[in-house]
Amino acid sequence: MSELILINPATGTQSAIIAADDAASVADKAERARGGQKRWARVALAGRCAAIERFRAFVVRDLEALARTLTIDTGKPIRQARNELNGLLGRIDFFLASVQRATHTETVLDEGGMREEIEHVPLGVIGNISAWNYPWFVGGNVFIPALLTGNAVLYKPSEYATMTGLAIAGLLREAGIPDDVFITLVGDGSVGAALLEQRIDGLFFTGSYATGARIARSIGPRMMKLQLELGGKDPTYVRADAPVAVAAESLADGAMYNTGQSCCSVERIYVHESIYDAFVDAFVATVRDFKVGDPLAEDTYIGAITRTPQLDVLDAQVEDAKRKGARLLMGGRRLPAPGNWYEPTVFADVDHSMELMREESFGPIIGIQKVRDDAEAVRLMNDTRYGLTAGVFTRDEAVARQLLSEVNAGSVYWNCCDRVSPRLPWSGHGDSGVGITLSSYGIQTFCRPKAWHLRNP
Repeated sequence: MSELILINPATGTQSAIIAADDAASVADKAERARGGQKRWARVALAGRCAAIERFRAFVVRDLEALARTLTIDTGKPIRQARNELNGLLGRIDFFLASVQRATHTETVLDEGGMREEIEHVPLGVIGNISAWNYPWFVGGNVFIPALLTGNAVLYKPSEYATMTGLAIAGLLREAGIPDDVFITLVGDGSVGAALLEQRIDGLFFTGSYATGARIARSIGPRMMKLQLELGGKDPTYVRADAPVAVAAESLADGAMYNTGQSCCSVERIYVHESIYDAFVDAFVATVRDFKVGDPLAEDTYIGAITRTPQLDVLDAQVEDAKRKGARLLMGGRRLPAPGNWYEPTVFADVDHSMELMREESFGPIIGIQKVRDDAEAVRLMNDTRYGLTAGVFTRDEAVARQLLSEVNAGSVYWNCCDRVSPRLPWSGHGDSGVGITLSSYGIQTFCRPKAWHLRNP
């Protein structure tokens, strides 16, 4: 076993040193999980639900401490950390209320002595390589329904949210999930690579396209379930008839919430030329009111950048946009403080020659582009290799539906943005990934259908 050194991104100081896994310990844990899964699958659904209900109660009990741990791990502002935990509760409620309906055995034919049934059986051992930006949300989208449907989970939290991952594991154990059913793997990318070598039945990854593509190349020949929740370059179009102030306030939040470190953050804004100047002014005014500061302070809105290398990505996008003629309205540089800090950054007069409008930013930076009409907006929204979310602000629902039907995205928004619901499937097109979490589909994804042909003699 090696050691993993954890750094608080808001201060640049060491927050912990913990033992990390190696290839041998990962292999041992995977073997334990295989035996544990068989026993867990034999527990009645009511018993599995009861354990998750207890887990939910413990999250409520420890919410303040868990939020603080999340903030220290990632630099997420403390109020937003609480929001994530409170939002998780609703997702758990959805899964608990929906799992029986989503996985009950279906009779699809019963006539002439022949009965046909579809049973939903657990995949088996699930590898879950989770993300740091929303470890409770993103992880919970996988391990909650996976456990409810009778799977064992090998959970690899991001090394940038390790203490949160260990807190999740501790509460699940306290809730009665057996030690060999939910097992945490601690470490960096090498531990994730070791997980890929194990005999598992499904691999669920959330992270960058580059890492997802490497995982797909490794897992593909093994014929197992693979889900990849990857990045986005999420666009929104503000139409000429949109309420300017409302759209600006909503989109500023959609672009800057969680310091812009969300796969569904608004990353490109297109505004009709007739309201462009008014929108830009209102947008900048809103962003200027966002407080940047200590993530543990109650009034902080923009916290630290979690990963130090992302600062270089933001610098490169800023310099590229400036060199190609974009107009910098605010921000555009690192803040001179210990830790990973970047000013909220807004560009106007951008175009698609700029990296800012083509590649994922994952930070508090946005480009706003003027368009002539709806057709140009749709063309630019689709000018991307990603396809996670997209939105339109307009007073006309029919127009919004028509425009969004032409946009390649897994989730679309009318007069809102940066929103995820447990009742709706979460999926992406193109380089935004493959597979589904959330909704009833996101429960069934942890099962395989078994077809029964039953003839009465």
